[in-house]
Amino acid sequence: MRAGKVGGAHHEGGDGTRHTRVDIPELVRTRTHHPEAIAEAAARRARRPLLDADGRLMIVAADHPARGALGVGDNRLAMANRADLLERLCLALSRPGVDGVLATADILDDLLLLGVLDHKVVMGSMNRGGLQGASFELDDRFTGHRPEDIQRLGFDAGKLLLRIDYDDPGSLTTLESAARAIDDMAARRLPVFVEPFISRRTPEGRLKNDLSAEAVTKSIAIASGLGGSSAYTWLKVPVTDNPVDMARVMETSTLPAVLLGGEVGGSAEEQTAAYEKWRGALQLPTVRGLVVGRTLLYPADGDVAAAVDTAVGLL
Repeated sequence: MRAGKVGGAHHEGGDGTRHTRVDIPELVRTRTHHPEAIAEAAARRARRPLLDADGRLMIVAADHPARGALGVGDNRLAMANRADLLERLCLALSRPGVDGVLATADILDDLLLLGVLDHKVVMGSMNRGGLQGASFELDDRFTGHRPEDIQRLGFDAGKLLLRIDYDDPGSLTTLESAARAIDDMAARRLPVFVEPFISRRTPEGRLKNDLSAEAVTKSIAIASGLGGSSAYTWLKVPVTDNPVDMARVMETSTLPAVLLGGEVGGSAEEQTAAYEKWRGALQLPTVRGLVVGRTLLYPADGDVAAAVDTAVGLL
């Protein structure tokens, strides 16, 4: 059973985009009767280098659901419909200039069966244990891809989330486990993208990431020093509240970095402002690309292809 024949049908849109209609019953049949098809599709997948000749990366992120973070704007369950999410991902991956995808095993397994990961960078999401809104959110255990899984499946990189709250002991557990994951990835010569934040709880108990220049600088300094080798470590960093500060912030480390899209407001104006912040930060010498999720997959006007093309144009 060949990848691309399972659970999806392709047709060309008027703009040349390759749209995939996801057949959920067929995906379920394959998972039920031929679970080995996932490993077979992974082994058959045509691979590419992490970086093309232009040295830039444009990655679409979809690892939010595994942490219970399903909301986009005012819709708290926007990412809960898996067929809809997969179709948006397939559309995004079909656009020129999109290099790959970041997701958890369940989503990557579906995309393997749909046959849309050939010649794409595939990044496995490693720690999803810090569930959104949980009392243990900062004790972010590694419940996703392990380094051995990423190697076994022939994926290209891993990603881990590192939120540090100086008032929460759970952050120390996450720091230590992140360092060991970086060691394991370096031993396999696999890149790992570390997404660091200084975080604090609001009086209402909600976790909030501090995007001030000082906080982002500290988070980069801490993340850069984790593990016994930084040879395969990349950073995945947010743009500061004041984009003028980014040049100084990014002087904190020589590690290559990609920009985190983050949670952008739902209006067209807020999305345009985010694009402009990204455009400026992409000119900095250590910044090699973008990793963006909900802003591109669930744009305010519903036009996924246009949102993705705009982001690609920033590179």
